Amino acid sequence: MVTGSSGLLGRILVNLLKNDYEVIGIDKYSPTNEPDALALDITQTPGALESMVKLRPSVVVHTAAETNVDLCETDHERARMINVEGTANVAEACAKSGARMVFISTDYVFDGTKGNYSEADQPNPISYYGHSKLEAERIVMSKLPNALILRTSVLYGWHPSKLNFVTWVIKGLRERQTLKVVKDHINSPTLADNLAKAIRSAIERNSSGLLHVAGSERISRFDFARKTAKSFDLDESLLVPVDMRDLNWAAKRPRDSSLDVAKAEKELGIELFGVDRGLEEMLRTEP
Repeated sequence: MVTGSSGLLGRILVNLLKNDYEVIGIDKYSPTNEPDALALDITQTPGALESMVKLRPSVVVHTAAETNVDLCETDHERARMINVEGTANVAEACAKSGARMVFISTDYVFDGTKGNYSEADQPNPISYYGHSKLEAERIVMSKLPNALILRTSVLYGWHPSKLNFVTWVIKGLRERQTLKVVKDHINSPTLADNLAKAIRSAIERNSSGLLHVAGSERISRFDFARKTAKSFDLDESLLVPVDMRDLNWAAKRPRDSSLDVAKAEKELGIELFGVDRGLEEMLRTEP
């Protein structure tokens, strides 16, 4: 069972897993005419719980979340309802049905003062989004000691309707727009398809605990945008470097929330891509 199955990661994961498993996608916006999709709002109890428990999944991958960092900052109630209470509901359903749970968390649980964070580093979120995801992590581990928490960073890839950082850059440059991009905001950009394969490996290896599963390259948003422009043969002179403080963001961002993925690569037996390899894959699979 995959929650958030209409999102970037959820959609790719359902398509990847359905070759080998019976997969049900759960989403508030699922089309009801799809046999392997269930329209379900994880914040609505007890209805959400009952429907999930009835289906007796063996594994639930929980990707559904409110990931708009500024919206989480300005609407705590919404962020809490989806990221904390929704996750608690999914964890409860897993506990009742005996399912294993894989929870997708974020690099924003860190304050960004050091970067290259390992699983042993202490979280210290500086935004409400980061707080809500950290609280959700703790709820999952308290209800399900054998759950797997996967922290990731800046997901990108192809989606039919929702933009992510890379597709925003491609669209903007193709339309000859000037794009302001932060040069002092550093992460570990993650190709969603690569993450989906890592999740499949984690399921098959019965992994539990905490893993950092992200791209293997620590890079600023501006350099990432430049590499995107180069890969897709677009005009990088339209990219304008700015400082984080110059942008009118509601939420604070960690300056360097890059993740150390060595443990995950070893434990999952998978190569986590750097930016060049990830963009190469996108170029190869452009719809």
